[in-house]
Amino acid sequence: MDIGSSKSLPPCCRKTSADESNNPLSQLSSLHTTRLPDHYKYTHRIKPRSKNSRDRRRTTMAEEPAPRSKPMSRIMRLSLRVVDYVSDATRRADGTVNRRVLSLLDPRVPAFSSPCRGVASRDVVIDPAIRLRARLFHPASRPAGAAPLPVIVFFHGGGFAFLSNASLAYDAVCRRIARYASAAVLSVDYRRAPEHRFPAPYDDGIAALRFLDDPKNHPADVPLDASRCFLAGDSAGGNIAHHVARRYASDVQEFKTVRLAGVIAVQPFFGGEERTPSELRLDGAPIVSVSRTDWMWRAFLPPGADRSHEAACFTSPEAAAGMDSPAFPPVLLVIGGYDPLQDWQRRYCETLMGSGKDVTVLEYPDGIHAFFLFPGFDDARDLMTRIAEFVGGGQ
Repeated sequence: MDIGSSKSLPPCCRKTSADESNNPLSQLSSLHTTRLPDHYKYTHRIKPRSKNSRDRRRTTMAEEPAPRSKPMSRIMRLSLRVVDYVSDATRRADGTVNRRVLSLLDPRVPAFSSPCRGVASRDVVIDPAIRLRARLFHPASRPAGAAPLPVIVFFHGGGFAFLSNASLAYDAVCRRIARYASAAVLSVDYRRAPEHRFPAPYDDGIAALRFLDDPKNHPADVPLDASRCFLAGDSAGGNIAHHVARRYASDVQEFKTVRLAGVIAVQPFFGGEERTPSELRLDGAPIVSVSRTDWMWRAFLPPGADRSHEAACFTSPEAAAGMDSPAFPPVLLVIGGYDPLQDWQRRYCETLMGSGKDVTVLEYPDGIHAFFLFPGFDDARDLMTRIAEFVGGGQ
């Protein structure tokens, strides 16, 4: 497939600003869609763009000029620099991570049994044999007789090697998801690379589903509906959500109560041996760079494997199992226009559509990688609403 051809770009929902000159980061007023196949889902249908706009859409990705940096507040810029610093200061050239320094730069925040912004949380043990834990978030107050909560099994980002489910940013984002979607969020503290390489986080994801499959593991005071279960994650977590869904779909008969209703893949981390136009054009963007992602793949993949491995490359023959199963659920895919990984995410969309799967794509043209972790971005708040709609639509 030629990623530089306009034919390689799947139709998608594009958010654009009503007044880009005044506030390029506030793009909540309109959604533009291209023509969609019957099996392709979308969030809004409105008046199509003009012919000139469509002509511009046909420009190949390789021909597009490097975008100008988007205006941000000083606090936002400082926050992004801190994220970059944490990654660069703790990863070593030999492929290891300085966990001692990382623990100082990324302290774990505790769970709160008392409501915090309407959501309570608690830590649970998934598998004591490997010390696998998760944090359960749930709305603190619900009307009497309310139906059991749908469950979102969440996997945090961090390139398979960094951060945790108790990192401040992920504790906060899971709390927001639970509040917006009126759902329980089970955030898995999966084992991280390079100490635990492929397939450890995928195994941990399946272990979380098996934990939910046994009603005895459900808290008595928080009724859970495992038949309305979603897998979600951003960046590396989006990759994990996909591969766990694939494994589930290949072995669905082993689950008695868990039924996957959807996958929420927020800017999932995929790759391959080639360099895509967006990786080259946006190298040096916040959080994601070619040097960082190369290091992360080397830390996570089996020794000697390259980026054509099934974990990175969803088109490899080994990565096909489960995707052709009717048990593989619909996917909500989020793409950011300033994310160097966006070309891989569009290819992922094409691969799913080629397998006849339902795909809803939300494209945020001003979205940097991991934008949804920063509530200061209007797009981050908008995405919470879209996630709530996706989860609510599965009822």
